Amino acid sequence: MLPPVAVPFTTRPEILGTFGTVASTHWIASAVGMSILERGGNAFDAAVATGFALQIVEPHLNGPGGDLPAIVYSAATGRTEVICGQGTAPAGATLEHYRAEGLRIIPGNGLLATVIPGAFDAWMLMLRDYGTMSVREVLEPAIHYAEHGHPVLPRVSETIRGLATFFETEWPTSHATWLPAGVVPEAHTLFRNPVLAETWRRIVAEAEAAGSREAGVEAARNAFYRGFVADAITRYLDTAEVMDGSGARHRGVLSADDLAGYQAHVEAPQTYEYEGWTVAKTGPWGQGPVLLQSLALLKGFDLKNLDTEGPDFVHVVTEAMKLAYADRDIYYGDPNFGDVPIDRLLSDAYNDERRGLIRMDRASLDLDAGRLPGFEDLHDRTMAMLNADGMTAGTVYEPTMSHLSEKRGDTVHIDVIDRWGNMVSATPSGGWLQSSPIIPDLGFCLNSRAQMFWMTPGLPTSLAPGKRPRTTLTPSLAIHGDGRRLAFGTPGGDQQDQWQLSFFLRYIHHGGDLQATIDRPLFHTTHFPGSFHPRTRSPGNLTIERSFGDATLAELERRGHRLAVTDPWSIGRLTAAQRDPSGLLRAAATPRLMQAYAVGR
Repeated sequence: MLPPVAVPFTTRPEILGTFGTVASTHWIASAVGMSILERGGNAFDAAVATGFALQIVEPHLNGPGGDLPAIVYSAATGRTEVICGQGTAPAGATLEHYRAEGLRIIPGNGLLATVIPGAFDAWMLMLRDYGTMSVREVLEPAIHYAEHGHPVLPRVSETIRGLATFFETEWPTSHATWLPAGVVPEAHTLFRNPVLAETWRRIVAEAEAAGSREAGVEAARNAFYRGFVADAITRYLDTAEVMDGSGARHRGVLSADDLAGYQAHVEAPQTYEYEGWTVAKTGPWGQGPVLLQSLALLKGFDLKNLDTEGPDFVHVVTEAMKLAYADRDIYYGDPNFGDVPIDRLLSDAYNDERRGLIRMDRASLDLDAGRLPGFEDLHDRTMAMLNADGMTAGTVYEPTMSHLSEKRGDTVHIDVIDRWGNMVSATPSGGWLQSSPIIPDLGFCLNSRAQMFWMTPGLPTSLAPGKRPRTTLTPSLAIHGDGRRLAFGTPGGDQQDQWQLSFFLRYIHHGGDLQATIDRPLFHTTHFPGSFHPRTRSPGNLTIERSFGDATLAELERRGHRLAVTDPWSIGRLTAAQRDPSGLLRAAATPRLMQAYAVGR
């Protein structure tokens, strides 16, 4: 008689198939993406349609005025590439202007927090250069749900309820959109945004008037950045002066010229080799390399033999992330504006030295960035700023988790694989309903990504016209030497690479299926400064789910971690999809918040 097989705990089955898989942070969007695959579209077509659907069904987490990084793998070329849809700061976004407006820190919402919206152009670039379908085919599902309604998520309802008075008194265009007839939409009732539906319908009409598929995509891009959408944005900004998080009213600086001059682009990913995997992330204009740097630090520890729900694993991963994120806050930024020493930060020599700072018996309470030769002045000036009074006065981080305010925005994520082996990992964000007032002729608002710039001059992340903010948006794609290809990611601001790191380490070192790995307890630290207004931090913090168990929690506290214990299933929104060398496809999505789903066959 054979012994019983140990089955790991899992909330759902790992989705298996050979035709295609879609995993996203909302079940409707996942179904939309799968419908595109069923109609003969490829992974890129499906990702675009899924992305536009998420703008409708998760409007508190992303919108048409937001931004988009995506990592794509083309089966035809064998190349892994990054599509950068991160908008840049407007020409008028100068330190001098913002200081003249009485600001010392960029507010977390309102018109001065806006950069050029990049998501639409990035989706259209993906559709034109990698996809096969028309603008109409990928926009039709979003138009349907905007026009005919979608069931409101409880979190959307609560977000609107919490902002109802503010919208009514300060942002009346948002009040008109999100509280039709002055009433908060109740959870699970149908909500419509007919103005946005009409915006997309006009985009489709202009695309179809252009003739060919490719010409139609170009016409759509022109309509948004140089046509009627750009006209409506600039017409609104010509007179709008609105209240923001600074407690004062300000006008925006985004112009028609800013919009007309913007284009998303394709670039090479930043990569790192770890345990036979080539892990691809964005460049240091995003926080993506922080996961790679964490892997470089952890390479010197025997993670295979650690209990991933025990104190040693949690401790060493947390301490490595503290070091990597400290370097992020000193050195990362748009490489078009200065030297970012990312190769040195990922080098074995550098991380061998940094690894010695990790003590297994004690949690660090210091913000400890490396002092690279040639960058000493930058290190010292930035550290002085980050250690200034007020920087440690609590922490406000961006992700919408169950124990944080429903009024804060967040992000969505998409992983898609088709039957040919094409892959997309995309993390759209920004332009959520809390960002800024609705532009009345369009049915959507602009983003608040400029809040990630510092107003201290001379830093890689200092505000400057034309510069990309150093975002937290960080999709992942990893390829093993044996032919396995894995796409994964999560919403969650500064926590994105923290949750992804735990997932990836557990999956490659300890096996198990994707769903069981995603279902395991999660943790993160807010030890380093948050990337979002008001940019504070909590030294030594370790936010951790209670399901790690009393023994693990007690030992972590004994080592000096300042625990913030949350309920089980309360943090992290991971999704993932994998293609095996045999052609077998796998996908999974977190049960946390009861929104994300993976589908496939």
